[in-house]
Formats: sequence, C-alpha cells, structure tokens
Amino acid sequence: GSLITLSCLSHRVVCQVISSAVPADSVQDNGTSDSSWITRLESSYGFYIGLGLAVFSSFLIGSSVILKKKGLLRLVEKGGTRAGDGGHGYLKDWLWWAGLLT
Repeated sequence: GSLITLSCLSHRVVCQVISSAVPADSVQDNGTSDSSWITRLESSYGFYIGLGLAVFSSFLIGSSVILKKKGLLRLVEKGGTRAGDGGHGYLKDWLWWAGLLT
C-alpha cells in the first residue's frame, strides 16, 4: 500500500494505506450532508443572518452604553459622588443596572 506522512507542530505520523475500497455499510452519516435543511439555509441566507446578528448586537451594545451613561449623569445631577472619584452610588440606580444587563 501507499505511505502517507502527516505532520503537525509537535508530531509526525506515517500511515500505511492497505486498501482503498470502502464497504457500503461502514459509511456513516454525521448530519452534514448537502441535503440537510441547515446547509440549505446557510447557503441561501447565511449572509443575511450574519448581517442581522451584527446589527442587532451593535444595537444592544450601543443601548447598553447609553443607558449606563444616563444613569451616571442622573447620579451627578442628584449631587452624588462620581464613580471616578470613588463613589458607588451608581449601583443603586436602576437605569445603570438596565444598561449593564443589556
């Protein structure tokens, strides 16, 4: 049979091919066939799904920053100590928590 050499960063393996015939009953389907609905969905709409997820995550991240900033500005208007000066009053503000959880 043929010899095949496989190399990685830390290992080198030599394999010998004994036979190239594959019995029909030993072929296993691992769910990645081209006829699966996931493959068809990804090939048709993969770009649009990725674009939608990117826009949605950008919206969530932006709204999180805005909500936390509004919470910190409300704290300053009430006369609380700023977070940069060692104050922890923002932890009692629900708007800041809403921004953190988005």
